[in-house]
Amino acid sequence: MKFHYAFSKNEQQQIKFFLKEQGVSKKLLAKIKFHGGQILVNDEERNVLHWLQSGEMVTIVIPDEGEHETLKIDETPIEIVFEDEHLLIVNKPSGVSSIPAQYHPNYTMANRVKAYYKRQNYVNQVVHVVTRLDRDTSGLMVFAKHGFAHSRLDEQLRNRTFHKKYKALITGEMTELMAHAIFKQPIGRDLSSIIKRQVTIAGQSAETEYWLAKKNHEVALVDIQLHTGRTHQIRVHFSANGYPLIGDELYGGRMDLGIERQALHCFDLKFTHPFTQEQLHFQQPLPADMEAIQRIL
Repeated sequence: MKFHYAFSKNEQQQIKFFLKEQGVSKKLLAKIKFHGGQILVNDEERNVLHWLQSGEMVTIVIPDEGEHETLKIDETPIEIVFEDEHLLIVNKPSGVSSIPAQYHPNYTMANRVKAYYKRQNYVNQVVHVVTRLDRDTSGLMVFAKHGFAHSRLDEQLRNRTFHKKYKALITGEMTELMAHAIFKQPIGRDLSSIIKRQVTIAGQSAETEYWLAKKNHEVALVDIQLHTGRTHQIRVHFSANGYPLIGDELYGGRMDLGIERQALHCFDLKFTHPFTQEQLHFQQPLPADMEAIQRIL
């Protein structure tokens, strides 16, 4: 894969510093140097110490990634929301994990995406998971189609310029539910469980913002923006504040409303395309199980 950059500065600059400004990491430069890539200036090969002159064109050639041979394939079709040569965005159904675990090496979204890459005969078949969702959370999930795209998107996640929003169905004392609030409560492990998390002073800082969309006397639909990324953050915060998610048995959610998984859906993504700089915005409607309850609101 090739990327082209025009050098237009009046003063000379070494390639390594210029490429750093373009988001090219030392790790990627090492990959280019030792695994068959190239750095070209006006179509002539150069190394990172070369001094650039104004008007020169820099091209980096990134070697193909092949595949992770240990990652199994799962031929279950995926629902593609967006795809180009750098990104793949899919709608993940509930009940499917994002990535393999020790005792569940198959049947995840990563396995399905690898199978899709193989069917398409892509030269880059390493599966780069940019945003994960819990097994029983549905909605938009982002994959990078090569390592350079992954690192650029990770930078946006670190800088909090990559925005994800969720919809959740909650129960509780609806007369006390505010139209808008931010939960700022630290989250850590619940020592009584290997899975569960809890609000605890010993935990890591966590911030969850929500807006009330609809409610009746027993159920509400809320839109949620995460400002940190702790495990089970939405589920823990809402449960700790008296509003567990419907179907979330682990955190005290009601199980008598027709949903047997946490009623949580990633419905909105906003971020900048890492190479075109286009502002991307994707939305995905509620799945059938959540929509059925949402209709009564």
